[in-house]
Amino acid sequence: MDEKEAARAAVREFLTTRRARVTPTEAGLPPQGTRRRVKGLRREEVALLAGVSPEYYVRLERGQATGPSAGVVDAVADVLRLDDDERAHLGRLLAALTPAARKRSRGAAKDLVTPGIRVLLDSMDHLPAVVFNGRFDILAVNTLGRALLAPVYDMPGRANCARFLFLDEPRARDLFPEWDRITADTVAMLRIEAGRHPDDPDLTELIGQLATRSTEFRTRWATNDVRIHRTGTKIFRHPLIGEITLPYETLNIDAVSNQILTVYTPQPGTPEADAIRLLASWNADNQRNNTTAGTRGRNLEG
Repeated sequence: MDEKEAARAAVREFLTTRRARVTPTEAGLPPQGTRRRVKGLRREEVALLAGVSPEYYVRLERGQATGPSAGVVDAVADVLRLDDDERAHLGRLLAALTPAARKRSRGAAKDLVTPGIRVLLDSMDHLPAVVFNGRFDILAVNTLGRALLAPVYDMPGRANCARFLFLDEPRARDLFPEWDRITADTVAMLRIEAGRHPDDPDLTELIGQLATRSTEFRTRWATNDVRIHRTGTKIFRHPLIGEITLPYETLNIDAVSNQILTVYTPQPGTPEADAIRLLASWNADNQRNNTTAGTRGRNLEG
């Protein structure tokens, strides 16, 4: 499949799945006695409600409409009840249909973490902090974040949370008791990344690997859901500190558009903060022991 066909397929799959989830009753259409062959709205019903011709909507859904106006896109989004994340995703998919946009989108941004971000990570010695790219590769992490996500690093190659979730599922379910929710969120964010960088070879390889090896991933990927999580909580079942619920904040790193800084932020004086302090103490002791063992080994060699 060439780039243009891939862009059209992305539009078609997204609009088809969004159309299938809106019932005629929800859309305000009168009850119909005939048996319906499609789940959700028909194409001609979307066209009617959006105020466009059925022929035009068919071309739009197939990715064949030329430069749809913002008004038409907004009308379709209203009919399909798209939220803000979905509207932005649809806009990116439609923009990717133009050759100039496809050329601009090629390749995700560099995975280089700036020295300033590394200084910032190291300065947060009491909070776990991690820098991800859009593929969920861990690009940088402070020592406390490394200790919190230690099981992720047991997989070969670059640490990647998506691969860990789906390809090391038993251990991932142990670390993340809310595995079903977290995996759904992860796939929804990968969908957004695919819309931003449809020609990123590393992303294509990751999605292909997950789809080939994980039925759970294939099921979630087929829903075409998109969602961005900027703040929330995540439950960990950590081998050292037990089960803990940590709030987190995510910040886009402006210097590099596809990098996200995630910081876990337990409130001071809470049991969660005490657990993180215990993890930090254990991590410091472990590093001291490793350093002492290394020094002792070098002295024996000498």
